[in-house]
Amino acid sequence: MNNKVKGYLLAIFSAIFYGLIPLFMLPLKAIHFSVDLTLFYRFFISALVLLGYIVYTKKALKVNSRELIILGALGSLFAFSSELLFMGYDLLSPGIASTLLFVYPIMVALIMAFFFQEKLTRLTVLSLFITLCGIFALSIKDANFHINVAGLVVALLCALCYAIYIVAVNKAKLQVPGITISFYSMLFSALFYLCKVLVLHSFIVPGAGTLLHITLFGLITCVGSITALVYAIKLIGSTPTSIMGAVEPVTAVAISVLLFQEPFTGALLAGIVLILTGVLISIIADSKKETAAH
Repeated sequence: MNNKVKGYLLAIFSAIFYGLIPLFMLPLKAIHFSVDLTLFYRFFISALVLLGYIVYTKKALKVNSRELIILGALGSLFAFSSELLFMGYDLLSPGIASTLLFVYPIMVALIMAFFFQEKLTRLTVLSLFITLCGIFALSIKDANFHINVAGLVVALLCALCYAIYIVAVNKAKLQVPGITISFYSMLFSALFYLCKVLVLHSFIVPGAGTLLHITLFGLITCVGSITALVYAIKLIGSTPTSIMGAVEPVTAVAISVLLFQEPFTGALLAGIVLILTGVLISIIADSKKETAAH
């Protein structure tokens, strides 16, 4: 198997793993286990596993004070993005919230245009228009415009946080391996939720069954997804990896519909197709821009 094929397979697996979040999160919400406590354990366990991998492979772990501050900010961004995603689950639905999260590549293009003077192409503007049509389609219910506005804002803010995270990783020029960045992102995310739990909740050690469930949650949707993503980017680059990321909302919607009885309406299908189309056009536009630059 050549590196190209390996890279595409890893990118697909990364997207599928991340799309499995509803499979693990919804049962925990059903038994009213604290979301904050769940996310603390998810990120803490993920950080421990990544630390073990870094030590075993003798990757660089030491960072300077500047890098530590940046990594702390990145971890907080990652944690806040997760916080908003699960709020979106409550206010909208797992399928719709996951689909709206996938507009982050367009937000990356807009951030680069407004803050780093990168030119907005016609394809990027077209992708933005199509994506907005997709968001409108998700708002149609019984032939009427109806959506939880707070949920829409929360889901888009989630996508914005993830977009800022990606831009910051690219622009910070951190001289550490990608897996080390992932470790610190998980570690600072865990600290974020630990502080929140200690202030707002009681710290609880879950039962063996719940702890196993959360461990699998972290291993698959954090460690598996992020590790596969890092190696996919190395093998095939960021643009093809982003394109394969279209599998993520499709996976999340499929699980929500098949296992958790989320209604699969024509509006939901239209919204998914339009948003994925808009994002893919944006990625293609970015790819053409990179090719022209070289």
